[in-house]
Amino acid sequence: MKTYAQKTAEIKREWWVIDASTMPLGKLAVVIADKLMGKSKVTYTPHIDNGDYVVVTNAKNLVVTGNKMVDKKYYRHSGYAGNLKELRLEEVVEKDPSRAITEAVKGMMPKNKLAADRLKRLRVFAGEEHTHTAQNPKEIK
Repeated sequence: MKTYAQKTAEIKREWWVIDASTMPLGKLAVVIADKLMGKSKVTYTPHIDNGDYVVVTNAKNLVVTGNKMVDKKYYRHSGYAGNLKELRLEEVVEKDPSRAITEAVKGMMPKNKLAADRLKRLRVFAGEEHTHTAQNPKEIK
């Protein structure tokens, strides 16, 4: 019995759409990261980027449990002394709803050279409509 290793020429990418208001942020990020990495495919090969495209809708209606809307913080630092900025999750969702989902998915991805290309295949939309209807995305329940 031999181990199968997928070649880059054999990659077939599919499009998936998921509604962010159907499940909590962490569980949503796990499902999205799984599709972006291609781990749900039988042809999964760790060193080949064979993941799919994922379209996320309703990012502004993000679901979190407990007091995470108030307690969860996002930090950024400019590199200068005293310039640590912090935003609560509710402020991030109000300002840019796609950032909360993108940051959660980025945290679920392996930290390697393939991560940036995988994240480029994530498309997040604040509302119900998206611009990728021509790709005929399948819905993730």
